[in-house]
Amino acid sequence: QVQLVESGGGLVQAGGSLRLSCAASGRTFSSYVMGWFRQAPGKVREFVATISGSGSSTYYLESVNGRFTISRDNAKNAVFLQMNSLKPEDTAVYYCAAKSASSGIYDYWGQGTQVTVSS
Repeated sequence: QVQLVESGGGLVQAGGSLRLSCAASGRTFSSYVMGWFRQAPGKVREFVATISGSGSSTYYLESVNGRFTISRDNAKNAVFLQMNSLKPEDTAVYYCAAKSASSGIYDYWGQGTQVTVSS
């Protein structure tokens, strides 16, 4: 079992930055692929970024590539999402998720943190 708790959301002006954090429980954190997803009002949840267990491989939603950076600290059981050059369309609830190596889907989800970007 993995429990995930996000933090770092808030209100920021367009062009600003925020850093989201996700604290994970468990002793095998490095074995999990971690991801960030978001859900805007009235829209389906969408993938934002993912990072491999070792942190050596990352992948991004095209619209955030070059603006957002996902990273992890396995010693601290944490994953981060640095968001720069934020746009109003980035407004959403952001969720942290974990996927075990043997699973094809993200098995564990956090409660989400609100990010609001004003124009």
